[in-house]
Amino acid sequence: MNYAALKVGSWDLSGLVKDPTSNEFKQFLSSIESRVKACEVKRQALRPDMPATEFEGMIHEIEDIYEKLSVAAGFAHLRYYANTASNEASALVTRMDKMSADVANRLLFFDLWFKKQVDDANASRLIDGVSPVYHEYLRHKRLLAKHSLSESEEKVINTLEVTGTGALVKIYDKMASAFEFEMKLRRGKKVVVKKFHNKEKLVSLVRSSDPAEREAAYKSLFSVYKKNSGVLGEIYQNIVVEWRDEGISMRGYKSPISIRNVGNNLDDGTVEALLAACRKNSSAFQEYFREKAKMLGTKKLRRYDLYAPLSRKRSGKKFAYGKAVSTVLDTFGSFNPEVRRLAGRVFEERHVDSEIRKAKMGGAFCHTVSPKITPYVLLNFDGRTRDVSTLAHEFGHAIHTMLARDLPLTVSHAPLPLAETASVFAEMLLNERLMEALPAGERRLLLAEQIDDMYATIMRQAYFTLFEIEAHKAIGEQDVTIDQVSRIYSDNLSEQFGDSIQVADEFQWEWVYIPHFYHTPFYCYAYSFGNLLVLSLYRQYKLEGKSFVPKYFGILAAGGSRKPEELLMEAGFDISGKEFWQQGFDLVREKIQQLKGLAPR
Repeated sequence: MNYAALKVGSWDLSGLVKDPTSNEFKQFLSSIESRVKACEVKRQALRPDMPATEFEGMIHEIEDIYEKLSVAAGFAHLRYYANTASNEASALVTRMDKMSADVANRLLFFDLWFKKQVDDANASRLIDGVSPVYHEYLRHKRLLAKHSLSESEEKVINTLEVTGTGALVKIYDKMASAFEFEMKLRRGKKVVVKKFHNKEKLVSLVRSSDPAEREAAYKSLFSVYKKNSGVLGEIYQNIVVEWRDEGISMRGYKSPISIRNVGNNLDDGTVEALLAACRKNSSAFQEYFREKAKMLGTKKLRRYDLYAPLSRKRSGKKFAYGKAVSTVLDTFGSFNPEVRRLAGRVFEERHVDSEIRKAKMGGAFCHTVSPKITPYVLLNFDGRTRDVSTLAHEFGHAIHTMLARDLPLTVSHAPLPLAETASVFAEMLLNERLMEALPAGERRLLLAEQIDDMYATIMRQAYFTLFEIEAHKAIGEQDVTIDQVSRIYSDNLSEQFGDSIQVADEFQWEWVYIPHFYHTPFYCYAYSFGNLLVLSLYRQYKLEGKSFVPKYFGILAAGGSRKPEELLMEAGFDISGKEFWQQGFDLVREKIQQLKGLAPR
């Protein structure tokens, strides 16, 4: 395949479902229903002393049902993401969400039986008697048992998810995807007005070489979100209240973030050590921002200038899509031929949607339907260096999934803290390749971009999480308004930047723009976790060379079958203490010193 000749385009979903209105699709859904009914009949055969082989057989049957359901639901969601304005696509998503909730309710008995009705001795016997790949998964189930509710209560929660929080998130996405933006730029005595039907093109301008354009882009973005903050803020408050009511009041979790930590199979202490290290090292990036101000010839950076390029010439550089793809694949091939082969398969099967279109979901993601199916990747490619990095990032996710393809569905997905490992590692490989081809002056510019990205993926994400902790506490324990939540965010920015950056008032509305706060509360620390972890892994790779690759593949191929602390300890990394995380920040500080050393004399 001639990757260099590729053009942006949309994905081909026909490998999942050819026609959602066909009899073939109806029969496929009917086959799922038949399998669910057959599984329900076996409920009567469940008993604590049942043979481990029968127990594992039930696991396989349920996995097969969810495998089929994932194909239908995955098609519906991917089709909707490609065109959020389509009423047909939206209706199918709702239909599949309802079916998914119904199936989850009807198969819930098996999960609750193992958590609630099997004594410890028989639970240990069953765990020891099944295939080793399920051991940690089942142990984690027993850990979650104390937070499980009765079957009837769990069914009510699953049902309400579709029309409750799930519906609120869908409304948020639909509103945000439909937003249109008007950017006003003063050029001498004239005011130039630019209109954007998709926020991706607007957001790309925050990295413009023109200070006025950066400021205008941010003001345009946040003016729309502020205008809609009444509704978007109300959605957020309801999501937070539901998260707290279910998680703490009903399930008995220690705190809102503990809900995510236990789900990630991480100890609270590990996450606390990570966030404490980030808070302690905020001065590292403050030092960088002061240095960047000098490079830009200004006394102090404005928040508008956070991602300002250090060269007007470099800022305007555009990558053709095919060139970006071939650069990323060549980078992967230099690391390991298997990585390149796997990434190439995603393009060959046309599982990539890369063009920018009105009503298409913004941002980028990699979606895994099943470990047996090549992942799907959504991009909004605009040709900038950042878009090439995003391409490498999302294909890192795809490679992670494909290396875990031999695992059963139940344990194939990496836990959230490890979910960013391959994606960030892929970006670091790309950055090094780009750096090698540049003269010293250009290397300095790319290094600054890398530090910008380290800020965005480490410190910014940690402070997002620290904001969420405060926001969930305030909304859950006090009667706060949307304006008060915005002030919490402003205080968060003040601590994060210190006196290194001047922050304009409109940035208090930035939190309303962050979809992770709505989609997946407390997700963001996974980026900090993943990036700091990868800094250590990458340093190990540079020391060990090719002998590192099998160790790295072992981490990725484990998927979600191992507890993160134990898996990484085997690879030589103790993530439970602040010392480990400090190593990552030491490397960040080294990069900053390296940048200073490249400054012209």
